Amino acid sequence: MEEASAQAHVHAPPEGFLRKYVFSLDHKVIGKQYYALALLAVSMGMVLSWLMRFHLVWPTTRIPGLELLSKAGAPGGVITPEYYLSLLTMHGTLMVFFVLTNAPFAAFGNYFLPIQIGAEDMAFPRFNMVSFWTTLVAFLVLILAFAVPDGPPISGWTSYAPLSAVGKDAGPGMGWGMNLWGISIAIFCIGSLLGALNFIATTLDLRAKGMTLMRMPICTWAWFITSCIALLAFAVLLPACILLILDRTAGTSFFIPSGLVVSDRLQPHSGGSPLLWQHLFWFFGHPEVYIAILPSMGIVSHILINSMRKPLLSARVIIYSMMSIGFLSWMVWGHHMFVSGMNPFSSLLFSFPTLTITIPATIMTLIWLGSLYGANIRINAASLFALGFISMFVSGGVSGFFLAQPSIDIVLHATYFVVGHFHMVMGVASIYGVFAGTYFWFGKMTGRMMNETLGQLHFWLTFIGTYCIFMPFHYLGLVGNVRRYSSFVDDLIYSRYKGAPAPENPWNGTTLEWSVPSPPPWNNFGGKHPVIYHDPYQYDVKGSKGDYIMQDSPESSAG
Repeated sequence: MEEASAQAHVHAPPEGFLRKYVFSLDHKVIGKQYYALALLAVSMGMVLSWLMRFHLVWPTTRIPGLELLSKAGAPGGVITPEYYLSLLTMHGTLMVFFVLTNAPFAAFGNYFLPIQIGAEDMAFPRFNMVSFWTTLVAFLVLILAFAVPDGPPISGWTSYAPLSAVGKDAGPGMGWGMNLWGISIAIFCIGSLLGALNFIATTLDLRAKGMTLMRMPICTWAWFITSCIALLAFAVLLPACILLILDRTAGTSFFIPSGLVVSDRLQPHSGGSPLLWQHLFWFFGHPEVYIAILPSMGIVSHILINSMRKPLLSARVIIYSMMSIGFLSWMVWGHHMFVSGMNPFSSLLFSFPTLTITIPATIMTLIWLGSLYGANIRINAASLFALGFISMFVSGGVSGFFLAQPSIDIVLHATYFVVGHFHMVMGVASIYGVFAGTYFWFGKMTGRMMNETLGQLHFWLTFIGTYCIFMPFHYLGLVGNVRRYSSFVDDLIYSRYKGAPAPENPWNGTTLEWSVPSPPPWNNFGGKHPVIYHDPYQYDVKGSKGDYIMQDSPESSAG
């Protein structure tokens, strides 16, 4: 049986262009295919983010050619508020699923995991090929949403119900665009499940003689732990997407409550719960954060050891910390739902593991920093991006302490503070791990070295740019700047200097602030001390000024 298992992954050398480069069974080619798909997805995601940022700065400015992509969403090249939400939805979906899951995990893991454990290929090469092509189909189905008449959905990458479940009544893009989103993510889940099973089987069954688990490189451990998380996470999201599609197309009511009116139309559903979608989505969604970040943690650890030319203070503690993060990731999903009306006791219960999960992450950071102390590290593009990963991970992670507290999260949840937090700790930090791995392994993957001078220039521009972009998001959030809004007009500044002169009492108020000029003089009452004759809210009473009496007015009520 062991011999049969060991030979199950063996296949003949590829013959012909299609078998060698397209429908390849070679894990190295499949790894490159995943990387190429992630590169295409991140390019599209960046363009969408540029369009969103351009619109936020100049909301009425025409973007030449954009009307060709969507006549309804960008008439005359000007992005409508609804189309802004469509761009936001597609940007988030592309980056979370097709970039942050594909690049550090599927791409590098496929290429290097078999080599690092001494295997000839993955345990199931045909499954491996199918997993990539399934993922590619999911990507194409998602992009097809740009081509349908109503355009991409406006539901955000989380696609909260009931907005995502009721169909086209919910707004532009919520017809076929939303259907394609649900189908795409369901297909993506299938590909990810096949890939996760393959990673687990390969790691457990195909290690070379003498390659015990504790002799595996740290990045191999990271890919293995990530595959275990992915196996459970995508197994939850897949049926959730199927239920969402059934609600939209088959008249079921999993996520739609009874008596719901959308766009003045009573929805023909009953008995569902919008919160059920949130529970299912975030039960996947928070482990997804670690599906994105754990491979980068492993890659960074691997590169730091190589650059320092010495072991970390404790590689085993790094491995145990990654295991702890993987285990605790299943206990914290409720912190995404503090503003959903959750029972305060439940919020408190989710707050504790959310704070606890920072402990293994902190231990890993301390080991990285302690190992760097006194080390004569080789400075190159790969090691710089590894160090940049630590910086981004710490800077973005610190803000997580705020959001772990229900009372604080309720205030900050709908603001740019959250946008800055998850971009730095999930998005940018993971991408830094991808950059580090690219510079470190590019020579092994292609036989050619990358330009070191351009690599270091790439790092410094990226490092400085990242802080300039995402740190201000935290400050904006602290002062209440809300997220998901398509524009922030300058009405406040215009009104401050060019607004109509304000009378003393434009709202017919009764309290003392409405008895002084606008704005009040330096001593408020001009040296006169007011005398109070009434309670503060004398409304709907007859006085000389109509239906109200000022608090300092000596007149009495007529009725």
